[in-house]
Amino acid sequence: MVHIHSFTFNPFEENTYVLYDETAAAVIIDPGCYELAEQAELKEFITSKKLTVSLLLNTHCHIDHVLGNNFVKKTWAVPFACHAVEIPVLKAVKVYAPNYGFPLYQEILPDQTLQEGVPVTFGNSSLDVIFLPGHSPGHVGFYHAGQKFLIGGDVLFNRSIGRTDLPGGNFDTLINSIHQKLFTLPDNVTVYAGHGPTTTLGDEKMYNPFCALTVS
Repeated sequence: MVHIHSFTFNPFEENTYVLYDETAAAVIIDPGCYELAEQAELKEFITSKKLTVSLLLNTHCHIDHVLGNNFVKKTWAVPFACHAVEIPVLKAVKVYAPNYGFPLYQEILPDQTLQEGVPVTFGNSSLDVIFLPGHSPGHVGFYHAGQKFLIGGDVLFNRSIGRTDLPGGNFDTLINSIHQKLFTLPDNVTVYAGHGPTTTLGDEKMYNPFCALTVS
């Protein structure tokens, strides 16, 4: 069984996730920890649970989701993976990070890339990779069909959607990702978003003002 623990880091109030199973193998998704206290909080959790971190994953590579990449890489010496299309987005972060108040940001590039249809594995567990462009060009989500949860990044929020006004964003592409990929999954799938509280696909199909499905 996969356990999910979340942290809220940095001024963007980004959700960082640690997933682990009964083998104590773990993956860290979208580490947003920048301040020393945030890094210590993440490390203390990993240590207290006696977890073995096996992989660092990014749903996408906007600054708030990658601030802790270097810390995770240095601390646990694990491979880092994101979608290949997202690499230019990642490389841009070091250019604008000082202007956003993060002068100590250090870039790391992926050791491997993610592909839709090629699952991510750790311990006894497996996550399906779903390609979800629109908020960013190489955005992905991580889906566990058995436990019906999705680590969804900044695609779909509780009663909202990811912004599309950043470089590489596209509103129509985002809505298509939601309707053609996410809304084809079961209604009782829990969405762990990149910001804010969890939601379910069923609730968002009914009530999300940006992408709810309506019957004409």
